[in-house]
Amino acid sequence: MERVKLIHDAAAMLFIRQGYSKTQISHIAEAIGTSVGTIYHDFKGKKEIKNFILKCAIDDSFMNRSLERPIAESMFQHLETEILESFHAISARFASHLEDRGEHYSFEELISDAFDLLSSHAIGCLFIERNQADSGRLTEYYKDYRKRFFRTMAEYLSIFVEKNEIRPLPHLELTATMIIEILTWWAMDSRYSSFEIIEVSPEAAKELCMDNIITAYKQ
Repeated sequence: MERVKLIHDAAAMLFIRQGYSKTQISHIAEAIGTSVGTIYHDFKGKKEIKNFILKCAIDDSFMNRSLERPIAESMFQHLETEILESFHAISARFASHLEDRGEHYSFEELISDAFDLLSSHAIGCLFIERNQADSGRLTEYYKDYRKRFFRTMAEYLSIFVEKNEIRPLPHLELTATMIIEILTWWAMDSRYSSFEIIEVSPEAAKELCMDNIITAYKQ
């Protein structure tokens, strides 16, 4: 599966940076130093590579499964539904501490969890963001997921202000947006889609975000 991972990583970067529609199998082959024929030995085509990337984005164990080659469309018949269900599950998990109004949850834990969530789903989310015309209904699913994510962050911030855990926020919803955008850039964009790719580990990026955001808002 080592070559499949190389194809996955190269294709994901190309799909995000130059776009799915503009990427050809030959570009992927060139990126990993192999032939077009070798790519077709592992995948039926570009659509199957795309679906493999999206499947791995919601199931990180999928990469290590022993799959029949070439990987075909039949393996992804219910992928759209699985992605929608994944969005719902992630949203519910992130909002779970709202039930007791953050009684056993801290501002530090919120920022940590938000970063981890964004980082772990970076490739799938960035693919949809950068390829909306080629993502079909996934684009609307993702937009709805983002709205719920921003709304949940704002609710948490309101609770932490009430508990005097963070300072008052005159523009609470805009602050929620700013925090999410900072986390998104360091958890997602800096590794895959920024003008200049930054060589920074997820651990270092998270530490940087935690230090700056918590210092800025903690009482």
